[in-house]
Amino acid sequence: MARYFHQRLAVYVPLFCMLGVWLGASWLQASDTDLRVGAAAVALQADDSMVIGGSILPGHVRGQEGELRVVAVVLERPGEAKVAIVACDVLFVTRDFVDSALETIQQTTGIPPSHVLVNATHTHHAPSTAVVHGYGREEVFVQRVRDGIVAAVQRANAKLSDTDAASEFLFHLGEEKTIGGNSRRKLPDGMITWLGPRPEQGPATGPFDPQLPVLAFRGSNGKLRVLIYNHSTHTIGTRRGGVRSPGFYGLATQELEGELGATVCFLEGASGSTHNITRVPVAEAVRRLKKAIHTSVEQAKARPVERLAAVKWPFEFTVRRFREEEEDQKVVRYCAKYAPQHAETIVGVFRQMRKKLAPQQGQKRQTWLQVIVIGDVAIVGVPAEYFTGLGIDIKKRSPFPYTVIAELANDWIGYLPDREAHELGGYQTWMGLHSYAEIGTGERVADEVVRVLQQLKR
Repeated sequence: MARYFHQRLAVYVPLFCMLGVWLGASWLQASDTDLRVGAAAVALQADDSMVIGGSILPGHVRGQEGELRVVAVVLERPGEAKVAIVACDVLFVTRDFVDSALETIQQTTGIPPSHVLVNATHTHHAPSTAVVHGYGREEVFVQRVRDGIVAAVQRANAKLSDTDAASEFLFHLGEEKTIGGNSRRKLPDGMITWLGPRPEQGPATGPFDPQLPVLAFRGSNGKLRVLIYNHSTHTIGTRRGGVRSPGFYGLATQELEGELGATVCFLEGASGSTHNITRVPVAEAVRRLKKAIHTSVEQAKARPVERLAAVKWPFEFTVRRFREEEEDQKVVRYCAKYAPQHAETIVGVFRQMRKKLAPQQGQKRQTWLQVIVIGDVAIVGVPAEYFTGLGIDIKKRSPFPYTVIAELANDWIGYLPDREAHELGGYQTWMGLHSYAEIGTGERVADEVVRVLQQLKR
């Protein structure tokens, strides 16, 4: 009897093992592809009475080109919390209205705040959403942005129930290196310019990141449903001039939707030190950007999504201390020589900002850092105009094959230059509401993010 039993085991155990392997492979295959994606866009209403954010002085425009939008993408895998990626066509988002929006999103969709990344595309042609320089924010428009974040996520989440929501994930790391460059250039007198090409300026003081990661999601019917792309240049420039606009990235995004038949979402990369310094015309910038994205879509390869994860954690930083006379002279010297027509006004604006910050020196502040993982792609959310070199540093040290930096995510704490940039000086380092974090904060952010990326990878 025992001999018979062992003979039967010799037959059936391999069969059970083969069945287990088959079931395991089937489960893995299902988990790799059982991804559902929904996306939606909400238009933001604005009018000519609203102050435009993005300059040192308040500005007004007449009319609008394209739409100012909130675009949301919601991703879901069985057994894992949903993840939402949101892009807003504004200069900044701040945590007061973002956190409020995320509370409503959790109540209505079940998506936890830790799983929602809200990015500002950093267009310099939308109504102001923050107090900075010589103006405040347009509260009516801020409320519309807050409500738009909620509505876009709700609508995207509802589309997860669509019959074609099941999606395949494709990725390609493209490149566009002609419409941006490091804009911090040293002048013969040692000062740093950022306003565009000058005949006397020296070479760039830092790197430019030409990477153009493209994340595409193709439906079960074989058609492209959603596309997310990322690039690292300041979003400045309109086709018509003197109008509200999502800027060249937003214009390209909206045109791509018609050409690809998919919802398109742009995430602003680490561009605190990069601009369109060669002044490529906006129409040409849009054309080049779309061409690079079309090429990336054609070359994108399907990738498994074995994991969908997100983590958001608090980050504490300090308002830096400063000497008023020293900071004042930095602004006075530069403006007297390179912006004489507006020197008095600009100097006055910076004095008022420092007056507000003087009693806040040494204060501790708290903001958010975030990482979202889609398979082997990590998206890093940083709440600042992050210097490009710091973004590249995170990418180099990341354990993930592909890492995307989304600056101005979930909050705004001004510019975060690296230590070398602080030593060189320039507008991005002058003390003000636009740049007030303690020196070294940018490097601390990078170290914190890399630590969490390593934990997530393990």
